[in-house]
Amino acid sequence: MRNLEFKEQLHEYTQWREQLIQGIELYRDWRNRYRFSDPQSTDTLLNILQGLQNDRVTLAFVAEFSRGKTELINSLFFAETGVRLLPSSPGRTTMSPTELFWDEKGGSYIRLLNIESRLEDISLMDYKRNPDRWTQIELNCESPTQMQEAFRELVATKKVSREMADKLGLWNEREAAEQGIINPETVEVPCWRHAMISFPHPLLKEGLCILDTPGLNALGTEPELTLSMLPSAQAIIFVLAADTGVTKSDLEMWKSHVCSSRGNRRQGLAVVMNKIDSMWDDLAGETGYEASIQKQIDTCAMILNLEKEVIFPVSAKQALLAKVKGDDALLQKSRLNLLESYLSDDILDQRRDILKGVVDKEIGFLVSESVKLMESKIANAQKQLDEFKQVDFENQELTGKLMAETRDRQNAYMANIENFQASRKVFAVQAKMLIDSFAKEKIDDIIRRTKEDMSKSLTTYGMKQNMRRLFDELRDLLQDSVDMTEETRRLIKAIHKKFQDEYGFKEIEPQLFSIKQHQFELEQIFEEGEAFRNSAKTTMTEQSIVVNKLYGTLIAKARNILQQAQRDAVTWSNSVLSPLMHQIKDHKKQIESRLIMLRKINESKGNVNESIAQLESELGPLQVQYHELLEILKAVHLEIKTD
Repeated sequence: MRNLEFKEQLHEYTQWREQLIQGIELYRDWRNRYRFSDPQSTDTLLNILQGLQNDRVTLAFVAEFSRGKTELINSLFFAETGVRLLPSSPGRTTMSPTELFWDEKGGSYIRLLNIESRLEDISLMDYKRNPDRWTQIELNCESPTQMQEAFRELVATKKVSREMADKLGLWNEREAAEQGIINPETVEVPCWRHAMISFPHPLLKEGLCILDTPGLNALGTEPELTLSMLPSAQAIIFVLAADTGVTKSDLEMWKSHVCSSRGNRRQGLAVVMNKIDSMWDDLAGETGYEASIQKQIDTCAMILNLEKEVIFPVSAKQALLAKVKGDDALLQKSRLNLLESYLSDDILDQRRDILKGVVDKEIGFLVSESVKLMESKIANAQKQLDEFKQVDFENQELTGKLMAETRDRQNAYMANIENFQASRKVFAVQAKMLIDSFAKEKIDDIIRRTKEDMSKSLTTYGMKQNMRRLFDELRDLLQDSVDMTEETRRLIKAIHKKFQDEYGFKEIEPQLFSIKQHQFELEQIFEEGEAFRNSAKTTMTEQSIVVNKLYGTLIAKARNILQQAQRDAVTWSNSVLSPLMHQIKDHKKQIESRLIMLRKINESKGNVNESIAQLESELGPLQVQYHELLEILKAVHLEIKTD
């Protein structure tokens, strides 16, 4: 079965990630062993290791009600339980956004957040950090029946007053009127706002996380889903019904929430046209059936502006039945295998590429520095050895001249060290100005002022104008640091060039701080904010709820980006001169070692061979050290250019 292939591919991906972690741990150990480590580089390596250890492959499933999305999840991942694990029978649709994963420390459970939590100005992320705020149901993984019973809680509803439903963002007068409901005393709402399910399914144990998001209502009233959780998913699977095609509400959800969560990118977006079994009994026969499916794919691709290759006609219901019964012919007819291949090949490969990019961005500079410093050490040791072999140490006058030259180099070196320390002080002042430009107080003041103004806005237009002003001010704050960044970069380049020109230090291109990525991310958030404010759901939701939700999600993200920019500036300023310091220390050691050897040779001619032997014995371990490093880099597949 193709699903085994997906499991195997996920297992292979997990093993690859483990190898990457082991390789980085070996590299960290190498740096410690050979005294290359410093607090900043150690922190950088620990942070990347923690990120890799916590890595999850997240697949988000998005659809309007009654599209068979939950049945699709059951057929893809949970068929071996032999039952419909997630409730997906008619009229029993999952009401709250649901995350499925494996929490090794917490064990098997369902955590449910009550719907009333929407009235509090607390983000979902903050709720997740506080398990006490959730209702917890333990799961007995030995009993599919007990699990099924526990999962039914996901579809629980209750009746609340219309006023309360309105406050919760779950009452729409126009939609209710279309269904013939006018001025009801009570409204049926979901009991739960969000569900988190942890259980030891093999795929979840491998690091898979599934996000099941129900209906336009949930997405419209939970900005955190659209603005945070969907953008961070590796793939978004948008589910349609093959018999109805793209409906008006499908299109609104696609434009307002699915596309906006990807910006202008279409990577990691796929569409499933579910329920193709409803067309199996078509009187047109097999040829007519195929033509009907192809026509739906063509229409869907045109409306959604998507490649046909990522639109998959599927029967989730028949696929689940086929897997439970072991019916390969029915499984083939359900066409689930093409979707599974897409998840196996495209999505996992994309995730692998993303992780490679992150590792290269975060530690590629450190690795490149290590390689070049080792090459420099070996080259200098070899140069000194070759020189000692060629010099006529019988000529005492020549030996004395070499000693005098070495002392002069030592004196010049000490004088320039003073210049370097002075440059370092200038750099420290400049770096502090850069770091202070992202001060938390400045950011929080802008956010506080604009939130007050936004809350006072009487119209959606006024709220939108204040929102734009907020982003303009945050953008300006980020822009202010550009000049300081440029000046700091020039200073760093000058310090490096001085030591390169005067001492022949191996050229190590200094790592230059950049805020372009932070600017790009902030602009993306601004675009997401525009899309969210312009959505019909936002216009119909009470303004105070919109403001609180925006500040709990979008503005929190913007604030995090600026704080990350500050953290990056701190890390960079603390570590940017480290490679130069390593070379300076090494250079000092070489001069001192050369002076000691020349003294010995000058005092007794018999020490020449001894000194050459010592230089040869020092070269061997350096080469071993260098080859160790190259083997480690090969293991983690980091392609670093070496001379």
